[in-house]
Parts: sequence; structure tokens; C-alpha cells
Amino acid sequence: MSATMACNPDLSDHSVLGDARLTRVSRTAYVIGWIALLVGCFEAWKQPDAHGFAMIWLQNSIFILTLALGAFFFTLIQHITAAGWGVAVRRVAEAQAANLQWLWVLFLVPMFWLVATNHSWEGRGHGLALVWPWADLSHLTAESPAEGAVVSAKSAYLNPTFFLIRATIYFVFWGLASRWFLQASRAQDQTGDPAISKRMRFMAAPALILFALTSTFAAFDWIMSLSPAWFSTMFGIYFFAGLCASGFSAIAIACLRLQSLGYLRGVINSEHYQDLGKMIWAFGIVFWAYIAFSQYMLIWYGNLPEETVWFIARQVGDWSMVSVALILGHFAIPFLFFVSRWTKRWRTTLLVGALWMIAFAWIDIYWLVMPVVPHDVATFTTYDQLAHAYQATSTGLSNPVNYLICAGFLGLFIGSATGRLARGAVLCRRDPRLEESLRFENI
Repeated sequence: MSATMACNPDLSDHSVLGDARLTRVSRTAYVIGWIALLVGCFEAWKQPDAHGFAMIWLQNSIFILTLALGAFFFTLIQHITAAGWGVAVRRVAEAQAANLQWLWVLFLVPMFWLVATNHSWEGRGHGLALVWPWADLSHLTAESPAEGAVVSAKSAYLNPTFFLIRATIYFVFWGLASRWFLQASRAQDQTGDPAISKRMRFMAAPALILFALTSTFAAFDWIMSLSPAWFSTMFGIYFFAGLCASGFSAIAIACLRLQSLGYLRGVINSEHYQDLGKMIWAFGIVFWAYIAFSQYMLIWYGNLPEETVWFIARQVGDWSMVSVALILGHFAIPFLFFVSRWTKRWRTTLLVGALWMIAFAWIDIYWLVMPVVPHDVATFTTYDQLAHAYQATSTGLSNPVNYLICAGFLGLFIGSATGRLARGAVLCRRDPRLEESLRFENI
């Protein structure tokens, strides 16, 4: 038996019940988050670029959403596979996933406000067209008749009314489902009823199907439709791989932080961290790279202008450096870093690796949302001509507003999750598989 397994788990209230330690962390996170968010909004107000701020808001909202969706997916697969090892860390995932109950505020409120006020900014059209050009088809057609013709054929799907209905459906499901699984798990803390585990496993199957559908169509709606003439059948699964990278990394970081505060002593050990590292490596690094390469290779091989233009926008100007950074930072470097079992088992290296993946998950969302596809791409006869015309294209990564908004959302996310843990147990303490989790050892 390993040295880590020889350590007796501490199941005392001080180790497994939330208390003032987590309350302080929650309050601190909230204070930092609100200050960063207010300063970020003030800085954005001084910059006369409403479209740029809207895109920054969207990008960071999607990034925060991936943290919660990744944790929700982790919770579902633990139930449907009846995995014993994950019981020790599942409550952390449940608390993070439960943020889906309020994240709708970051999306639905701005969306409905844009539609209700019907404002026009910088000649970009009205309402939702500030972000999604398909929302003002006449303006889009005036800029690019060919693109407008393609988008008009999608108007039955891409219209403001149906767009808002779908967004509402996504958040209703995510919020209700994440709340139900957390409440059921907490109810088991009180009663110890093993039937609750069976019920959660039964509900996880349809929840996973709905999760796949809602996360895929959300990626189509909020990211892919930013370039409404472009399409990729692999985009939903690419988004899924990205949310696994960020969500699983956030779970690992939270577990490490809890133990540094004195919680879950001997409950979570190097065996559990190794499995968390495996999931980050498998889903967030290898699978992400496989899908990213497959999508790029198929579009490159097909060589259709309406498809290649999306990647062209990410290969001109400074965006080419971001694309290379993603290849190295989201795949090559962490692949080699996490391939050893020891970097997953040692807490310091796991923390460094998880923070690294969180950072590049943020860059990945930025890379998906921010580049602008040139409307005049058809006027160029060669790629070199287009690259020369757009060689000064900037990524805008130097804008401090982006980092302030990100810090603000992260503060609210951490404050909400830790506050939720502070009000109950940080461990599924009466789950029938807890003993299996405490005795878990990798072969």
C-alpha cells in the first residue's frame, strides 16, 4: 500500500463541513470580483467602442460558463458510470456546476436588453447585431451581398426571437438540473439513503443527452454564428473539449485549495489527483487537439471559400501568433507535462498544470470569439494578397478591460461556489461509495 493510502482520512466536522474559513474566502472573492468588474466597466465606458466591450463581455461570459459546464459534465459522468473514486471530489464539482443557476444573468439580461432597446452603434445595425451580424440582415447584405444571401437562407433559425427562446431553454435546463443534483446529493448527506444514488444515476442518462444538445447548440448560437456564413459540424464537440479543459482544471484547483485550508485531510490524496490529471490530459489536451486538428484538416482539404475564411481570419496579422500559441500551449507543452503520472500526483505540479490549462482555455475562447472575418475576402486572388492587406490586424490582447472583466467574473464564480460549500458539507459524506473512494488506489 502506498504512503498516501496509509494516511487515515479525517472525516471530522472540521475536515468535511464548511465553516468560517470558506465564508472568508467567499467574501474576499466577491469583493475582488465586484471591484474588478466595476473598474472594468468604468474603463470600458472611457473607451468609445461599444462593440469591443460587448465582445469582451461575451468572451468572458462564455469562459466562465465553461467552468460551470465542465463541472456539471464531470458530475454527470461520475453518476452514470457509478465511479467510486470521484465521490471524494464530487461535491466540489457539484458546487461549481450549481453556478449555472445564476450565470444566465451574464447572458440573458444583455441579450434581452439589446432587443428591447434596439439601439444602434457605430453603424453595426440594431439590437443583437451589435454582436451577432445576422440579427440585422439588411445591414449585413449591404456590407457583403454574397454573405447576406447565405445568411438569409438560415433566417428560420438565426432570428432574434428564436435565438432568445433557445438561450432561455439552455439556462433553464442547466440551472434546474445542476440544482437538482446538488440538492439530491445534499439530501443523501442527511439521510444516507442509497436509493438516492440510484435515482441520480438514473437521471444522469437523460441529463447527459440534454447536456450534449444544449452545449452544442449554445456553441453554434453564441460563437459560431458570430460568423454566420461559416459552419462546422465539429464545432460543438470542439467547444465540449474546451469546457472539459477548463472545468476539470477548476475542480483540481478547488480541491487543492480546500486542502490547503485544512479540509478533506486524507480524504483526497495523490490517487484522486492522478485521476483528475488523467481527465484533464485525456479530455482537455489530447481530445481537444484531435478535434481541433480534424476540424482544420477537413476544412483545409475541402478548400471551400465559405469555410476557409474562418481560419484565414485567425492566420493573418497578430492572430497567427495566437494560433501558434494555442498549438503549443493548449496541446504540445501540457501534453508532455502531464504525460507522466508524477506530475499528476504531485500537488505543486498539478496546480501549475491546471492553472496553465485555465489560462489557455481562456485564450482559446478569445481566439474563437474575437477575430473578425474579412467581408472582402472574395476580392483577393491569393492568400498572400489577403495576408498582406490584413497584416496589421491586432488581437487586442493588450486591452486591460478584458482582464478586469475576467477577474470580476472569476471572483463572482469563486465567491458563489465557495459560499455554497460553506453552507454545507464539502464531501458527499454518506454516499454509499465513499468507502470505495477512500480506499481507491491506481493500479
